[in-house]
Amino acid sequence: MRVYITSVFVDDQVKAKAFYTEVLGFKVKHEIPMGEYSWLTLVAADQQQGPEVLLEPSDHPAVGPYRSALKADGIPATSFAVDDVQAEFERLGALGVSFTQEPMDAGPVVVATFDDTCGNLIQISSYKG
Repeated sequence: MRVYITSVFVDDQVKAKAFYTEVLGFKVKHEIPMGEYSWLTLVAADQQQGPEVLLEPSDHPAVGPYRSALKADGIPATSFAVDDVQAEFERLGALGVSFTQEPMDAGPVVVATFDDTCGNLIQISSYKG
């Protein structure tokens, strides 16, 4: 068994697509129109056959309270692996990304958390060498 798709609820798929591709560096895998929304999945640029992130519309009534509670408590909606958290923190910061948690040592990993501009906190992490 392995991860195929994981969802991130977003307020606006167009805005999320721009942020996740142009700023974070993901590549669109599927963009299939489905009424007013799309089946919009992304993959890591260097893993075209890897796990997909579904940018899912946040219209379901349960999503708002769930995301609000996570964000209020500083809990990320998901976590993405990077090679070097400090380097990504600096790169993303230079692009105007707002971090809610600067890089910090968390035992075997270094983590940082940012606002994805689409309603979520996202964590990045890297294992210490």
